[in-house]
Amino acid sequence: MSRNWARAALARLDAHDEAALVTVLATEGSAPREAGTKMVVWRGGQDGTIGGGNLEYRVADQARRMLDIPQTQFAIQDYPLGPLLAQCCGGRVRLFLERLNDNSRGWLTEAAQRMDAAEPFEVRTRFEPGALTKSIAPILSAQDEAPPVTLAGGPASARGPRPAPGDELVERADAPRPPLLLFGAGHVGQAIARAFEPLPFQLFWYDTRPETADLPGVSVLSPAEMAAKAMGADPDAFGLVLTHDHALDYALVSAGLAGGGFSYFGVIGSKTKRARFMRRLRDDGFSEAALTRLTCPIGLPQLKSKAPEVIAVSVAADLLMRQEAARVRNDEGLIRASL
Repeated sequence: MSRNWARAALARLDAHDEAALVTVLATEGSAPREAGTKMVVWRGGQDGTIGGGNLEYRVADQARRMLDIPQTQFAIQDYPLGPLLAQCCGGRVRLFLERLNDNSRGWLTEAAQRMDAAEPFEVRTRFEPGALTKSIAPILSAQDEAPPVTLAGGPASARGPRPAPGDELVERADAPRPPLLLFGAGHVGQAIARAFEPLPFQLFWYDTRPETADLPGVSVLSPAEMAAKAMGADPDAFGLVLTHDHALDYALVSAGLAGGGFSYFGVIGSKTKRARFMRRLRDDGFSEAALTRLTCPIGLPQLKSKAPEVIAVSVAADLLMRQEAARVRNDEGLIRASL
């Protein structure tokens, strides 16, 4: 899915394209995507995915046919994946298709801004006869066990009652994207930035060289300013150091370790570079416990290629697996706490 589906929708409206927003309301059994997944569909294309395959093909076609009927504002559609679509996952999904037009700009703009700022929010949809009323509301406190989509106050169901006039559908967008501090905008840095653009991370990208200011998203800072960013990183942040200068790499690594932030902190390099950095860090007084927080080389050890694009995919896979492992540990902790 597009990292910011609301911006994708606004881009179609800006291009004077009619568009439809498709949302997975609920699933049952094995399904290709989870509740809350969205994609934007217009006559000439789409942004995002609800899982691909025959389901996505059929739904995109239905969304385009809906755009050809001006009086149709929305539709709720159930899909049994095995019997109807011959998809091997065999589950069931309920989808919500809604027309987007210039009247949608207000709530789409607010949703896009909140996603840009990684601010949790709810999309509230009230069903009126033949129409929808949409609004955005902030989420003031996280609720780990709250369902992603509720209808009339209860979890949305793949088989239960459909929305009736007066019902309110609430979609939570409260999964914050952890910050990723990327130090360096060379070939590998650029490949990593491209790979992470659609992923659930909030990218902060830095370099010291003035010529990198032409790259979208890069902030040009002095070495001291970059070191301050590394030292002040939050505990949930991810950090990657891959500048054009080994001395600058070392200064950033030292600052990051001294600051005590980062749930993951990696520096690009060989095993030889790692050994040299570790020896210098010990000489500079860093404890063994601090040194265990540094990852070098970065990425999956099974992938040996030095091509920037391969390194980027390798790093992305590694960080996604670490993020998922942390989520599982958190879920297990919540279960133990409730027993």
